[in-house]
Amino acid sequence: MNSRKRNLDPEVIDFFDEETNAASYIVKDPSSKKCAIIDSVLDFDVISGSIKTEFADKLIEKVTELGLEVDWVIETHVHADHLSAAPYIAKKFGSKIAIGSNINIVQELFGKIFNAGTEFQMDGSQFDVLFEEGDTFEIGNMTSEVMYTPGHTPACVTYVIGNAAFIGDTLFMPDFGTARADFPGGSATDLYNSIQKILTLPENTRLFLCHDYMAPGRDKFCWETTVSEQRLNNVHVGGGKSEKEFVKFRTERDKKLGMPKLIIPSIQVNMRAGQLPPKEDDGEHYLKIPINRI
Repeated sequence: MNSRKRNLDPEVIDFFDEETNAASYIVKDPSSKKCAIIDSVLDFDVISGSIKTEFADKLIEKVTELGLEVDWVIETHVHADHLSAAPYIAKKFGSKIAIGSNINIVQELFGKIFNAGTEFQMDGSQFDVLFEEGDTFEIGNMTSEVMYTPGHTPACVTYVIGNAAFIGDTLFMPDFGTARADFPGGSATDLYNSIQKILTLPENTRLFLCHDYMAPGRDKFCWETTVSEQRLNNVHVGGGKSEKEFVKFRTERDKKLGMPKLIIPSIQVNMRAGQLPPKEDDGEHYLKIPINRI
């Protein structure tokens, strides 16, 4: 690997959607106009079934304002709490859409739950690129390394770019803890081990989160922390908590949690790389509600 590329630290422009508590990022190579967009959000009103692009348009406007070139539109995982705007953004800029290669596991699990039919390919082919553990890819003169971090879902990955890591739904802010691990295919044990991988990164590594839910006692949303802060202060895994302690706590806590309000539309869309299910015979798109399946 070229050391000049490996050591470049990205410029990160962050966006936060309070409606879904989700963070999205423009990750820019400081030595060029190249960038990637990570974990984009599509506006969806679950009551009316209407889709808008206001949040995604903010990212597009910033990219256009700065004259950037979007090489990649990347997902850390198949989100269960918001719809991805990946195809909308990728079409604007001619970008590649990418995710971890274990997407096929998620597609097999949820393809059956939603009875997606034989036309739904469960091989990740809806995405342009499927990343394997340890893969690297270029964003201009920066090199990003792919690190598998399953547990929240089987297909979760972390992208390590210079002194920054985009960690999806693994860790939240130290005062809020960690992601749940009770979705189909999730594993508290896997999540613990994935978090330990993240915490072996250099202590000053900037960690960019997928969500923040503003822990009690805090008066603002936050979505950036560091490895050092997480090692010391994370209320679920900090201070050297053991795997046994974590798995017991996480399993008991998850049993008390309700499902995210957008899980049903989100999964159906995001397992298709952000595309809606195929049109039916009237030319319209529909989302299914499986009964007692999730």
